[in-house]
Parts: sequence; structure tokens; C-alpha cells
Amino acid sequence: MKLNRQAFQDLLNEGKAAYAAGDPSDSCPYNMYGADVEERFGYRYWTRGWVMARSEAEAQAAQPVGASAGQ
Repeated sequence: MKLNRQAFQDLLNEGKAAYAAGDPSDSCPYNMYGADVEERFGYRYWTRGWVMARSEAEAQAAQPVGASAGQ
């Protein structure tokens, strides 16, 4: 895996998809403590994508029914 913007975006999307599939955050396929820099990169951005998806879902759930963004 190359450590570039495309890989970053792909990992974010993987994490978001995992959240959407109901996977827990500790199901990340990358190793936070790996000796390999690519593993740590994968862990960081996969987890970030998972957290972003969870935050978006919680924000949507917190909005009252019938509320619009323009009011």
C-alpha cells in the first residue's frame, strides 16, 4: 500500500463501510502497534473513518423529527 491521499481516502471509506455493516471498532484489520508503518497508517485512517461514520449517525439521530438545516 502506498501512503498517499488515495490510500487515505480508501481507508476512510473502509472504516465507514465497516460501521455501516455493524462491525465494532476493534474489528480493524490493521495493527496499531505493527512494526510496519503501513499497518499503523491503515489502523489510523480506518479507525478515523469508522469514528466519522459513527459521529454522523449519532448527529442524525439527535436531530428532532421534522427539523431542517435551514431553520
